[in-house]
Amino acid sequence: MNYRHGFHAGNFADILKHVILMRMLAHLALKPAPFRVLDTHAGSGLYDLKSEEAERTGEWRNGIGRMGATFSAEAEMVLAPWRAALRAISPEGRFYPGSPLFIREGLREQDRAVFNEAHPKAEAALKKLLAPYRDPRLAVTALDGYTMWKAQIPPKERRGMVLVDPPFEVRDEFSQLATGIAMMGRKWPGGSLAIWYPVKDQAGLRFFEEKAVESGFADILSVELHVDRPLAEGPLVGTGLLIANPPFTLARDMEALLPELAARLALSDRARYRIDWLTKS
Repeated sequence: MNYRHGFHAGNFADILKHVILMRMLAHLALKPAPFRVLDTHAGSGLYDLKSEEAERTGEWRNGIGRMGATFSAEAEMVLAPWRAALRAISPEGRFYPGSPLFIREGLREQDRAVFNEAHPKAEAALKKLLAPYRDPRLAVTALDGYTMWKAQIPPKERRGMVLVDPPFEVRDEFSQLATGIAMMGRKWPGGSLAIWYPVKDQAGLRFFEEKAVESGFADILSVELHVDRPLAEGPLVGTGLLIANPPFTLARDMEALLPELAARLALSDRARYRIDWLTKS
């Protein structure tokens, strides 16, 4: 698949990814020591939900467009950092942010982030977006995402996380992810890692999960959200994140949120969710 984000911004996959991202950043911020966030496939950073691309698919209407009504108190506690970031970035609700702006909202004064984007147009758009902030905590690079991942870990802070959110433009993406998680398991086993993936290539996903288990990380959590029955072809209806060294509360957070989120964002009665420990210390 080719996941061009302008067509899909604010959809169900973005919601799951960014809710988990903000929970991970909030957990890192509980300790006073600085941390660093590495975003290997950062994108252009902000997406207009009234753009031609967004209107052509309308995916945001079944994603962020359904998130206005409140959930239970327990689920809203999980959503709170994500909702607060959205209000800060786009109070009027016309724009949906990419991961760089969410990450910026989750940083403290002592923290740092590096956003990598290999596509020249997206990299230029991201730099233009971030320039008015004049934020010394942020840096932008334009390497291959997997090269950046390898080169930047472990960071000097020795605390932090890597977000890997590739566009799945190549057939061997799961193989590259498997190589990457094995590399990080050797170089930075104490770091946190969140890898986004579409649920389409079941064989590739099984291979990736098997390799993840062999990576050496003591704790690996798999979280998925399906808004319809799985499809090998056609629109994306299933998404997941594989998280190494997740916050100790994350599985419980997802147990509180995902039943309600799956029901809210369902496109049919085949909607479901998955919360599995692949490894657990």
